Amino acid sequence: MRLVIARCSVDYAGRLSAHLPSATRLLLVKADGSLSVHADDRAYKPLNWMSPPCTLKEGEDGIWTVVNKAGEQLVITIEEVLHDSSHELGVDPGLIKDGVEAHLQELLADRIEILGEGYTLIRREYPTAIGPVDILCRDASGGTVAVELKRRGDIDGVEQLTRYLELLNRDPHLAPVKGVFAAQEIKPQARVLATDRGLECVVLDYDAMRGIEDDKLRLF
Repeated sequence: MRLVIARCSVDYAGRLSAHLPSATRLLLVKADGSLSVHADDRAYKPLNWMSPPCTLKEGEDGIWTVVNKAGEQLVITIEEVLHDSSHELGVDPGLIKDGVEAHLQELLADRIEILGEGYTLIRREYPTAIGPVDILCRDASGGTVAVELKRRGDIDGVEQLTRYLELLNRDPHLAPVKGVFAAQEIKPQARVLATDRGLECVVLDYDAMRGIEDDKLRLF
């Protein structure tokens, strides 16, 4: 990871245009090629960013140009560099799930037919280059299904599943792979985004899956 603190202005050209006037900002360049521009507020949210795959070209005139595969551009005009350092972080072990979320995964893997008649489990924690998919299984027709599990399903979970599907669908032995977003509660915005991306949403009743109550699973 590279951290650059610089006085700079930023211009974005793509589906719309945006301009950040000159100010001191943090430029964060990650090993995956992504670049994000941060101010000293807004918590973790960047002012602007470019997601991978993209390429960064640093000009001798102090102009950085970041271009993604869609041709969108992020142009950073650097006036003064205050700090520039690079750090090797290594492979991240990923988020450790809490007890309920981990148990949900175990229960659903054991009762994979909850997703539909004829479903069969391939494996839990199916590895990908960006982390493991919670559950990989097959539906009744033999198609591959990737399942992302959350206690509370929000937009970040939908984005995570989308990234997994993009990678999995590059594997000819698995493609086409469809996605299922499963959670005890799915926020309305997450449901809208999931539906727009062709993902299936499943609401899971944790207590019912443990056999404490009658099965109240709802499939949408």
